[in-house]
Amino acid sequence: MKKKRDILFLCQFFYPEYISSAQLPYDTVLALRDAGFSVGALCGDPREYAEGGKVPTKEDANGIRIHRLKYIQTGRSGFLGRIVNYFSFTFHVLLHLPEIAKYRAVVVYSNPPILPWIASWAKSLFGTKLVFVSYDLYPEVATVTDTLREGSVICRLMNHINKCVFRRADRVVALSSEQRDCILRTRDAADELVTVIPNWYRDEGGLRDREENRFRELTAGRFVVSYFGNMGTMQDMDTILGAIRALGEEKDIFFLFAGHGNKMEKLREIIASEGIENVRIFSFLHGQDFQDALAVSDCALVSLEKGATGLCVPSKTYSYMMQGIPLLAIMDECDIVRDIQSGAGLWVRNGESQRLAEAVRFLRDNPEKARDMRGKCRELYLQKYTTEICTGKYVSLFRELLHPETGEENRI
Repeated sequence: MKKKRDILFLCQFFYPEYISSAQLPYDTVLALRDAGFSVGALCGDPREYAEGGKVPTKEDANGIRIHRLKYIQTGRSGFLGRIVNYFSFTFHVLLHLPEIAKYRAVVVYSNPPILPWIASWAKSLFGTKLVFVSYDLYPEVATVTDTLREGSVICRLMNHINKCVFRRADRVVALSSEQRDCILRTRDAADELVTVIPNWYRDEGGLRDREENRFRELTAGRFVVSYFGNMGTMQDMDTILGAIRALGEEKDIFFLFAGHGNKMEKLREIIASEGIENVRIFSFLHGQDFQDALAVSDCALVSLEKGATGLCVPSKTYSYMMQGIPLLAIMDECDIVRDIQSGAGLWVRNGESQRLAEAVRFLRDNPEKARDMRGKCRELYLQKYTTEICTGKYVSLFRELLHPETGEENRI
């Protein structure tokens, strides 16, 4: 009987895509490979978030066996489009279910939300060990924002999937202590099987300050307040918009937005209709463009809607901390807020637009305080949120779960 490989990653996005939901699994796979595990990925064919043309359907890349599946990709701007994407990718994974049997363990992420169900079947059919990584908790992320009605068909389906996944999972990874508490409170999961491993951001050269920065001319002489990433149903954009209005006459303050999400176009429309001039909104930035945007930022906004803490985590937080950018948080109390309270920024609650505006003015008018916050952000990043620290926790998890032999025989 052919020896099974160690770990298969089951995820919609993967290398060479550049969004965080592709880069985080890829970083994890690289760390596990370097630790002596044989690893593979069953993922989607890159389209929306990739550059450089077509990639092979199957390849061994950097010691990783990758199988990419073609599926219907309609764009992610609308609810219906996301549903089509989710079901199409999940269906094609189901067609390749026997591939999971070739591995001792499978890692599956909460997005798309139906995908973990397939991994739970593999556990039942093949005895494959199941590790579930909870980026978002469904259906709560939809019901808390009234996207779905509690008791609807989709909610009932999600609750059934949760029962299957959490009962069968050998390990569950939560992104924060609040998410872990929420899982233990609302899911059928054993305390000792749920561990916290936060997301991270890869430091590819530390702090940057380039003269040829594409945003330098746009932001010159101004205090730059940045928001990057998702502007969707879980993000509190109303409180931010209220602060923008309160600071509209202060021309030395500039708001720099970049990302995607169903609230971005609405924000654009409001900014244009009200004639607010100290705001620019770009589409999703990556690579050097994103590094340039970080380099001109004097502070950065992170937000969640009221009641969303524990259901998801704004992953861009860690890129700000890597760059040493003071944080301005709009959310309930959570791990991020506790980092802020240790000196990494300022915190307001949902709806406190005036306090948020005052926080921006405080950082603008107190550069020494802002400099201290920059240092604290960078310090916390180096202590808790580097790629090596966080992926190392996954390595420890799988050493405990699989007890592999070390040496070349575990490599591809």
